[in-house]
Amino acid sequence: MPTTQSFSHAQARRLALSAQGFATRAPRAQVRAAHLSQVIERLGVVQIDSVNALVRSHYLPLFSRLGSYPQALLDQLAWGRNRQRKVFEYWGHEASLLPLALYPLLRWRMDRARQGQGIYQQLARFGREQQPTIARVLAAVTEQGALGAGSLSTREERAGPWWDWSAEKHALEWLFAAGLVTVAGRRGFERLYDLPERVLPQALLQQPPLDEAQAQRGLLLQATNALGVGTEKDLRDYYRLSPADSRARLAELVEEGVVEVCSVQGWPQPAYCMSDVRLPRKVAASALLSPFDSLVWARERTERLFDFRYRLEIYTPAHKRVYGYYVLPFLHDERIAARVDLRAERASDRLAIHAVHEEAHGLDEGGIQALADNLWRMATWLGLSQVQLNCPRASAERLRPALARSVFSGGLA
Repeated sequence: MPTTQSFSHAQARRLALSAQGFATRAPRAQVRAAHLSQVIERLGVVQIDSVNALVRSHYLPLFSRLGSYPQALLDQLAWGRNRQRKVFEYWGHEASLLPLALYPLLRWRMDRARQGQGIYQQLARFGREQQPTIARVLAAVTEQGALGAGSLSTREERAGPWWDWSAEKHALEWLFAAGLVTVAGRRGFERLYDLPERVLPQALLQQPPLDEAQAQRGLLLQATNALGVGTEKDLRDYYRLSPADSRARLAELVEEGVVEVCSVQGWPQPAYCMSDVRLPRKVAASALLSPFDSLVWARERTERLFDFRYRLEIYTPAHKRVYGYYVLPFLHDERIAARVDLRAERASDRLAIHAVHEEAHGLDEGGIQALADNLWRMATWLGLSQVQLNCPRASAERLRPALARSVFSGGLA
């Protein structure tokens, strides 16, 4: 396969960081809803996860790129009144917040879900066998408006894990996958479902349908813009396309000349980038990253780009964990230079640092101070007045004085 451009390892990192929004200077004034919308549109997808050791994960990518902002702004964009709403929930990478402009590009996925394709086998079987329950639940949503599964459940016992969902929860999830209901809001972390026509703009719903190939090309273009450079697998994984669909659509985009084949130093597979891609200058960002940030969610790609092996240890028994329960990578000087196990201990009004691990190349004094400043910024953003350093490692001893002298510091425990 002929290539037109070749990038070094460092250039590929820079392309990825710039594409992911880390080369854009954060607003100096107050962060507004428009700034959040711009970041979400650039990324094209923000993953949602239920773990709340620090803050719900979907709030973190915006903090990493914009700094402190009112979390209510994201709530407004995702679940506010219709005119405020700029994003919607659906299956993007995983459960995700996505720009409204991508809704037409995902309707083919909703259509496939109605046929039992592209969804969990158990949910597909439920869709085939339980249409009366699905019809009953849809009728209840139509009549009553935004409802959660708990409001509909006929089970006396509380539902357990997903495989122990109530019939009504299964029905809502099937209807959601099929695009027959959407998420109107949240009660705590519980989804509240309503009809799309009562939640999403009519102009969006009335757009002529795209065929599957058009929509998939659009998703791959969004992924290519958001990743900067990536292999076919990288691009496909961004929106969980199938290998067959991804390869066919990518070949079409290359043939059209909007995407081109390139090579990256050390990557055995061909890579792809936009035909008009521009190599950015040095990316100077420092940021703490969510475990579900789109910069690092693909672990094999993260190893290729940053020489950084990253695995979640949330579900690993405590005595077998290497780095900690909820570990955030720290981006600095175009590298992932450290990882930090953090917890928001709200009852004690503090951000607890349970472990600090520098990578092999380490952090210089400027990097340590940048980490300290980022930790204080995060504590302040979360409304916590103290930072407590619990780690006995040498890295923590270097961090302690940096935390104390940070211009963002409040109280150090």
